[in-house]
Amino acid sequence: MSARTKARKRALDILFQADVRGEELAIMLATEAKRAAFEPDRQASWLYARDIVDGVIDNRDAIDEQITTFAKDWSLQRMPAVDRALLRIGTWEILYNDEVPTAVAIDEAVELAKEFSTDDSGSFVHGVLARIARSS
Repeated sequence: MSARTKARKRALDILFQADVRGEELAIMLATEAKRAAFEPDRQASWLYARDIVDGVIDNRDAIDEQITTFAKDWSLQRMPAVDRALLRIGTWEILYNDEVPTAVAIDEAVELAKEFSTDDSGSFVHGVLARIARSS
């Protein structure tokens, strides 16, 4: 598994935990940063995970607007928390990270949805991210 795939999983964990616990994302990120300081073997995945979460924090309103616009009949609150987090990660990578090809961002989000969410989540995440990509 690549360092970026591991980083996406870490970012998913942070976004999901903050969402479910109702905690500020910045506080969850700081907590994870403290933990990462004691895990030097996971440094490569931590750096990109932090970039993702920082990017979601910095662009959250625009990211959520894109998701809401292209989620066809699904409000953010109605989505499973895992799907919501994955859509935020994928949207950030598509719109704000030129280093990641759009197809890779979509594929990675879909694979994580298949692994961690509902049976229908992979196709849902794919559809929303593909519409966002086409509009950008």
